[in-house]
Amino acid sequence: MHIIFSVPFFFISLLLPAFSWAAQIAPSPSLAVKAYLLQDFNSATIIASHAKDERVEPASLTKIMTAYVAFNAIKQGHLTLGQTLPVSEKAWKAEGSKMFIEPNKPVTVDELLHGMIVQSGNDASITLAEGIAGAEEQFADMMNKQAVKLGLSNTHFTNATGLPDKNHYTTANDLALLANALIRDFPLEYRRLYSVKEYTYNKITQPNRNRLLWLDANADGMKTGHTDSAGYCLIASSKRGESRLVSVVLGAANEAMRASESQKLLNYGFQFYESTLVYKQSQTVNTLRVYKGQQKTVAVSLNKDFYLTLPKGDYARVKASMTSQQPLISPIKAGQAVGKITFSLDGKIINAQKLVASKNIDEAGFIGRIADSIKLMVQ
Repeated sequence: MHIIFSVPFFFISLLLPAFSWAAQIAPSPSLAVKAYLLQDFNSATIIASHAKDERVEPASLTKIMTAYVAFNAIKQGHLTLGQTLPVSEKAWKAEGSKMFIEPNKPVTVDELLHGMIVQSGNDASITLAEGIAGAEEQFADMMNKQAVKLGLSNTHFTNATGLPDKNHYTTANDLALLANALIRDFPLEYRRLYSVKEYTYNKITQPNRNRLLWLDANADGMKTGHTDSAGYCLIASSKRGESRLVSVVLGAANEAMRASESQKLLNYGFQFYESTLVYKQSQTVNTLRVYKGQQKTVAVSLNKDFYLTLPKGDYARVKASMTSQQPLISPIKAGQAVGKITFSLDGKIINAQKLVASKNIDEAGFIGRIADSIKLMVQ
């Protein structure tokens, strides 16, 4: 049995998927690229996309996963930033972009991370891969296992650099999931490394190829990529106030176009959409009656911060209702799902989230259980 309640709707503050009601606002921009996607970071809502599930070559966007695995290795204590790694002949001779490391010259993990993220060094990527897994092939296995954990369902890696390979592929949707995961799971590393505009190693200074770092004061990452077959690619992220958007642009014709098309997407999202923090994690949404428990009520909440992303002006028309498991009988464990809150706009359901108990409710004594059993029978 379930009971439906109206829920008091309290808001705190900033962008849900663009369903049919998105047609009420300006259409998403037309971009001269193979595929693109624009997503709100807080809600994971896709605001605009084209060919988001088509397989593409990631080129050096691959290095976002290389960095994710490296950050994880540091977090787990397998690497330290000050640790030096050997430079193999394979890494030294790597084709494509380089940070210009040399065999027999010590290079630290921190230098390699800068060289890979800022300078897009293939030599840095291979050295990190070999330092973590022993060989780039084994590191690619680690990348693929991490991809599964992150839900990248149409992605496969064969190397740490993004150099072309028929079995090395992804999609715009998977790349957005990956970018969001890195920002979410390694926020300090993201802030420290991805907005660096230039980096000098071995007396060679190279600029970050992400032009948006110069063009958009709110842009703080993320990664460029290019091969002849992949075209010019860019994953960009920009934060205005508490709102963060992530854009993925794949297959642009040149470096300038990947920046300008990314800027179009970001501007569109910030101009026409807003994200609102509806409930904070563990914020009480409602209080439910509990039977046969040591306490008669339990507060219910969401187990994560919950945002809604909507076209500007639509949020005022959102309504919420709650369905609760009834009767709710102890024992109840903290975090146990006991209901659901549903959000609708103009009569259409746009999102639903489970509600969980905020604390343990242990069973009452014998007399208390008998008394509530009688109450339940006569209801």
